[in-house]
Amino acid sequence: MTLKACKKEEKMDRGFQKKFKFEGSINVLTQMMVDPAATEKRGGAKNLPLRRGEILDVIQFTNQEQILCRNSQRRYGYVPRAVMLPL
Repeated sequence: MTLKACKKEEKMDRGFQKKFKFEGSINVLTQMMVDPAATEKRGGAKNLPLRRGEILDVIQFTNQEQILCRNSQRRYGYVPRAVMLPL
């Protein structure tokens, strides 16, 4: 990874921590897949856009309805638990 890419990732991680008031290091707990039968949704202010069959990194299990995830483009957001499948 180049120095420029590394700095860009660090900046995105700091932005995530500020936006979601997340303290501590960002650790991936597990990976889950978006249900292929789910409808695709556009992202919102704090919601992650959903694509069928996409594999997401789980950062935090926030509550019974949502999970805090990161997608392959290193974007962070909440995803409904109802559309997630374990790998």
